[in-house]
Amino acid sequence: MTIRKFAGLAFAATMITAPAAVFAATKAPKVPVVVNAPPAGKGQVVFFRPGGAGTAIRCTIRENGKMIGRVGNGKYFIMTAEPGPHKYTTKTEATDELNVEVEADETTYVKCKIAAGLIAGRPNLSPGDKAAFDAKSAKLKPQDMTKLAEDIAEDEKELAAKATASK
Repeated sequence: MTIRKFAGLAFAATMITAPAAVFAATKAPKVPVVVNAPPAGKGQVVFFRPGGAGTAIRCTIRENGKMIGRVGNGKYFIMTAEPGPHKYTTKTEATDELNVEVEADETTYVKCKIAAGLIAGRPNLSPGDKAAFDAKSAKLKPQDMTKLAEDIAEDEKELAAKATASK
């Protein structure tokens, strides 16, 4: 083999393997989510859906009938809340509810899982904790808050339309 052919093969091999090496070098390792402290005098609730069954079903969370958030499969969001009792609900073909006591200056965790249902998955809200969230958080992505705000606005319009129609 001549030096020229060898150099050509070496160049070709570098061009084939270089993109993979660059990709591997630039792919950041997944790190757990750091949840900052809530604002002074307030509490916060971390809603998360660690994954599992019903990947296409989102867990829409309401308080007093009003949508406060939604978590898709492998997502989370953090909500600031007033200290005191809160009742969160979620519904597809069945409704589930969870009573939570939000403490000032503390973080509470709520996990949503989807169980099998007849037509659609059945959401289940359950108390979570920091350890459970931390164990899954490196694989979780934050819920898109712009999209969430749009979903909440759309939900409010639908609720207002239903209220007007029922009069």
